[in-house]
Parts: sequence; structure tokens; C-alpha cells
Amino acid sequence: MLPVPERNLHVLDGGERISVGGRDFDVEYTPGHASHHVVYFDRAGATAYVGDVAGVRIPPADYVRAPTPPPDIDVEAWHRTIDEIERRAPERLALIHFGVATDVGRHLADLRARLDEWAEIARRVSDADAFASEIEAGLDVDEETRRAIDSAIPFWQSYLGLARYWSTRAA
Repeated sequence: MLPVPERNLHVLDGGERISVGGRDFDVEYTPGHASHHVVYFDRAGATAYVGDVAGVRIPPADYVRAPTPPPDIDVEAWHRTIDEIERRAPERLALIHFGVATDVGRHLADLRARLDEWAEIARRVSDADAFASEIEAGLDVDEETRRAIDSAIPFWQSYLGLARYWSTRAA
């Protein structure tokens, strides 16, 4: 076995200012989707590099899905994160899945509403199949969009994260 070289790694906690490729970014701790999540805000104010915390959206569709896989979804923290992104008022969101959203206000409003709707469904139902059935019954997207988004964050995975959220809150 080859030895692993020692690395001088620094974990970003939020509050840092970093420069990459001549561009300056504020790093903000943004839990909700995951307890370790951070967002990089372009100091020029134009772009927020949001990772998964701003949802999944597959262009050209404008449907936004909240990615809620286990282990540490926190709906209240996610709301605070969405509030912080809105407060900083970026012109666009650089999404990890997929592309760039320039309708920031609508995008975040849809994310917030879907997160709440799905959290409530997960609280009421008993399994992933019931969760998926209820959501699919209310989806207003074409089949191609549904399949594409479901491949990025499947319903069963969303259910498991939200079910864990509710079980940890009850404990």
C-alpha cells in the first residue's frame, strides 16, 4: 500500500473570505440540506454558488425540488439559509443540479414551499411509496422533467431524509 501524503487541509466554517482565480467570495455556513453545507457568495454580489441548498432544477424546466436525502435534513435551518440567500440578493444562483437560475426570488419561493409541503407529507405518511404516490399525484410537470429530476433526487431518498428529520425531532 502506498503512503498517503499528509495534507494541510482547512475546513470552511462560514465567515471566511477567500479568493479563487482572482475573484473574491464570502463563505456562509448554510445548513438545512446538510449540516456541513456552505454557500460561496461572489463579493461582487452577482452569483451565489449554492450547492444543493437551493434545490434541484433541470433546465429548461423551472420546477424546483428540495433535495432531502438522509442523514441531517433540518427544515428550520434550511428556512434560515433561504432567508440568508434572499437577504444577500444575488442576481443568480449557480446550482449544482443543474445550471444557473436567474429568477432567484421565484426559485427560492418554490423551494421553500416545496420543502414545507414535502416535509408535511413525510410526517403524515408511513413509507416511501405513499410519499411518492402523493407527490406524483400533485406534480404539474411533463414526464420528461419528472424522470430527469427523479434521477437526480429520487422520491424514496427524499422521503428517507424527511422521515429521519421527523424521527429525530420526536426523540
